[in-house]
Amino acid sequence: MPPEKPSVVDSLDDDDYPAYTMGRAAAMLGTTPAFLRAIGEARLITPLRSEGGHRRYSRYQLRLAARARELVDQGTPVEAACRIIVLEDQLEEALRLNEEMRSRAQDPAADKSS
Repeated sequence: MPPEKPSVVDSLDDDDYPAYTMGRAAAMLGTTPAFLRAIGEARLITPLRSEGGHRRYSRYQLRLAARARELVDQGTPVEAACRIIVLEDQLEEALRLNEEMRSRAQDPAADKSS
């Protein structure tokens, strides 16, 4: 039996669904397609490609691009801005995991039910 195709509504709710073209993404961010290409080359985001080879961006990628634009507007070079964002993301994940481990340590019964 083939896997079920996600509904259109499910796709729209998906933060990782590549819904935006390069032109639309640039317009939403108030930037240029060249900026989006630059942060792609710096490996901050990797847009998916349509069947025709056009870049498509997700909402999550647009949030990263918006943060990069903030840093660049403050005078940070693109490469450095991208590295800062990656480090911020890693820190956020480490803090989340730390909090999760603390919660488990405070409630040993939670480990037994999992």
